[in-house]
Amino acid sequence: MSHLLVIASTRPAPRVGSAGHYMLQVLQGFLARGWHVTFAAAETAGEHQADLAALGVNEQVIAANTLAPLAQAPDVVLFDHFAVEEQFAGLIALHYPGALRMLVGNGLHSLREARQQLLRRRLVEGLDPNDFRALFATTGPALYRQMAPSATTQRELAAIWRCDLTLLPGEAELDLLVNGFGVPDYLLHHCPITATPAPQPWRPFSERQHFVSLGNFDQAANQDALLWLRHNLWPMLRRRLPDARLDVWGAGAATRAMALHAPDEGFHLRGWAEDADTLMGNARVCLAPLRFGAGFKGRLLDALRCGTPSVTTPIGAEGLQGRQPWPGAIASSAEGLAEAAARLHSDEAQWNKAQAGCAQWLSQQRDALLVERVEHGLGHLEEQRLYNFTGAMLRRSAKPQ
Repeated sequence: MSHLLVIASTRPAPRVGSAGHYMLQVLQGFLARGWHVTFAAAETAGEHQADLAALGVNEQVIAANTLAPLAQAPDVVLFDHFAVEEQFAGLIALHYPGALRMLVGNGLHSLREARQQLLRRRLVEGLDPNDFRALFATTGPALYRQMAPSATTQRELAAIWRCDLTLLPGEAELDLLVNGFGVPDYLLHHCPITATPAPQPWRPFSERQHFVSLGNFDQAANQDALLWLRHNLWPMLRRRLPDARLDVWGAGAATRAMALHAPDEGFHLRGWAEDADTLMGNARVCLAPLRFGAGFKGRLLDALRCGTPSVTTPIGAEGLQGRQPWPGAIASSAEGLAEAAARLHSDEAQWNKAQAGCAQWLSQQRDALLVERVEHGLGHLEEQRLYNFTGAMLRRSAKPQ
């Protein structure tokens, strides 16, 4: 039986953020093909983390720069973050040099950081705080110029070169790495997120009400979206729908309630969501006005699963949309988002069309063929590493002296 060893900074928590969704998808793909999976992380299981043991995953707790002996040598080693690869690459090279090394993540951390810096620069310059069409249309060459000097970019790209395969959910990151940074496409694998519909039947337009926003508001991109929503977008939306109500749920939301909670304006911060599917499935429209980020967004995936039309920005839809119409609306300004949200909330025919788009998205998901790609790579690993000379140089520098 083939063996996958995962070395991670944290255990997957799909109810908290999109990274947990993605990691579970990867693990389940290997388990379904009969692989033995060991998950090693520096922390014990927490309140909202997935029950890996119930899936048949063997768990280990690891300390910094140490790796417990394994009864079976791994065929593949998977790192959940470039910083984890940095920390353990030398040990893996020493003890398991023949293992295929894989890096997984929901989007590029360096891309997320670069977009955040571009947003900050725009806000500092005093440009229109509601219209971000130019920001969202930033081209690949401009992103490269922003990213290339960054230490985060250099570290993340070094980890990608050292690994034999990096999984990416979105095509935007693939294009940037291949055409911007010159990473060979054989080191990358497009592994889009997949999902199944929520267990409860989708409610129709007449049985839903209000707007909803779900997310981990301890994350910088979600914090920024919440502030933009509260101070810019929501007042515009309320002018169109004076009785509109928004419920904001998720980790970290309660800590901001004192400053942002405004029931008299229809803006409610609720805190942690115990049953996200029910909350999303009862809402008429999901709002996700993200101004920076990378990869797919968990709250929008939840909206698709629950048949809830959503209104977001090009950044929000980037990791999920693909080549089909978005099941809701995409806009690049607060005015455009407010107009689209109000119209979608009020127009039953348009709403029904958007909900049908959710079903179409779920039905058109494709198998990423990840395990097949990995198994093929195991048979050609020596040849691939021979031609990945840059990766060989970087792996040598990472070996313990």
